[in-house]
Amino acid sequence: MSHARDTARSNPPHALREEDVAELDELLAQVPAPLEPLDLAALDGFLAGVLLQPHRVPVSRWLPFATDAEGRPLPAAWPPRARLQALIQQRYTELDALIEGRQWFDPWITDVEEDTLPQEAVQPWVLGFATACGEFPALTEGPGSDAPELIEALAQVYQHLDPSDLEDADALLAEIDTLEPPSSMEEAVESLVRGCLLLADVSRPLRPASAPGRRPPSRGGGRTAGPEGRPARGGRPPRR
Repeated sequence: MSHARDTARSNPPHALREEDVAELDELLAQVPAPLEPLDLAALDGFLAGVLLQPHRVPVSRWLPFATDAEGRPLPAAWPPRARLQALIQQRYTELDALIEGRQWFDPWITDVEEDTLPQEAVQPWVLGFATACGEFPALTEGPGSDAPELIEALAQVYQHLDPSDLEDADALLAEIDTLEPPSSMEEAVESLVRGCLLLADVSRPLRPASAPGRRPPSRGGGRTAGPEGRPARGGRPPRR
């Protein structure tokens, strides 16, 4: 799939193949109860939220939340455990390289029906992002969390949630009110990527010598990854 970009695009050597993405989706669906894993879209948003924290979150802290809402570890004796965790960390590494290089990335937006509204289609991804910010609140509750540039960037992502999930975030809601709702899937996906790259400029600033001098994309689109028809399990809403 080809789309116009304002930023250059590259594929990191760690990029998951389509068959790897499908395998990851299958393994998430097989995680044994009572664990409650994120679905594919929410997992992708969660990883972006982890990567955009102002300080690197150790893998040992965030990985359990990818496969259980309460952060309970996978059973050590579960045979696919190592493979599932390896695929999750591979996507983490892929996104890390793309965000660090301020490159476009394709959010995993899945289970989109023909009549699904754009904002509804990207909500699982945003809920995964919000889950990361709830578990690791340094980005949204730490020093500088009321900075205008941070609020502007977060609004690009959180505009797709119900306002009731953001009832205590007056500045964020005010910024969201200035945005035009997306009229297409491409615009909805573009807002996720734009918001993440703007957040990276705040929480992961580039060194002057390595700054590419490019603006976040102003127009683009994303792919739909993973098998269709998978029941969405989604992430949790922002903490109030």
